[in-house]
Amino acid sequence: MPQRRPSPRPLAVAAFSAVLAAACAPSPAAPRTDAPVYSYKVVARYPHDSLAFTQGLIWKDGHLYESTGLNGRSSLRKVKLENGQVLQRRDLPAEVFGEGLTDRGEQLLMLTWTNGSGYVFNRGDFSPAGTFAYAGEGWGLTRSADTVYMSDGSAQLRLLDPATLRERSRIRVTDNGRAVDQLNELEWVKGEIYANVWQTDLIARIDPKTGHVRGWIDLSGLLQGHGTSVRGSDVLNGIAYDAKGDRLFVTGKLWPNLFQIELVPPAKPAPRR
Repeated sequence: MPQRRPSPRPLAVAAFSAVLAAACAPSPAAPRTDAPVYSYKVVARYPHDSLAFTQGLIWKDGHLYESTGLNGRSSLRKVKLENGQVLQRRDLPAEVFGEGLTDRGEQLLMLTWTNGSGYVFNRGDFSPAGTFAYAGEGWGLTRSADTVYMSDGSAQLRLLDPATLRERSRIRVTDNGRAVDQLNELEWVKGEIYANVWQTDLIARIDPKTGHVRGWIDLSGLLQGHGTSVRGSDVLNGIAYDAKGDRLFVTGKLWPNLFQIELVPPAKPAPRR
């Protein structure tokens, strides 16, 4: 199974996932996270290219835009939601491993994993419009009105100037004081940064000012229970938000389906008698 890194889950992620699982358990002695853990409801299911190693996903002007990875298979795509048809595609050089994606108005910004540089493409025809450099690895991208946020697989998010794409500062993502690393694909949703945590079924909801995790979304069983599970399907990765329609979409690497979901808040504890 193709992976970005060796397949064993990093110890920090495994330990944190165990803590989060314990936080959902009824035992009063279990370690707890103060952040609420949301579940989900599937609203709709759509086809998705099961050969697409999804790295970045956004919704823009009625279409999905997707970046895919793997050497020799990395691409930028414009996709029709309803049937998963790839309407437009630009392949990256074979030596490039594509990564996260966001827009900058009429341009698209796309990271690479270990090349130390990203691409700028014109959204209309995917023609090249420049490159930008960064140190270390590139994983995920998203943006607010005045900042581009970049993940690199650590617990830090880099804040980039949207005009120059130079790093301005960083924030450290934590939950109850614990660092949350392996942050991957990013999406800006209603003033929060949603982040896939690599090799888990979890999405962190991050305060962009403090880096504190405001909540978790547990998407366990999404593909197996609601989609078409196929051999070779990889990890959950890919979040897109349609702000105008208030629709949240998620998918995964090599998944045959993309889902529109609604968040289900945690049940309130029963009142004491």
